[in-house]
Amino acid sequence: MADTQQVDPEGDATAGTGTRADARTERVVARLARQLGAFAKEHGGAEAQIAHIGERGARIVLVGEDGGWGDAVAPSTETAARAVERAGLTLRETFDGEMAAKVRTGPYEWTRMAGLQIGGPRNL
Repeated sequence: MADTQQVDPEGDATAGTGTRADARTERVVARLARQLGAFAKEHGGAEAQIAHIGERGARIVLVGEDGGWGDAVAPSTETAARAVERAGLTLRETFDGEMAAKVRTGPYEWTRMAGLQIGGPRNL
């Protein structure tokens, strides 16, 4: 498969890197950005932190302004960062105490974290 040629706004032709992999990455970034944006909208805004999780890629941890939290997995830290930027979220360098203090957990999380230790449901 031959490389494509891209033209910049000034009209200069440049050797393109427009491959199927690039197009797939763009679709992944767009999909993740939509998901992250929807989370932020539902929770009154959100902050994100990206953590490398090995070969699997990167985990995007989200904490909403209302204390709701969630996460998403991206194939790489670069893809995750692009999705967070595109969604317009604040990207934090670390999941520090200030960010952790915003997280609100409910009975489900507490029983899942405790598991058998305090008579919660079995963690299978």
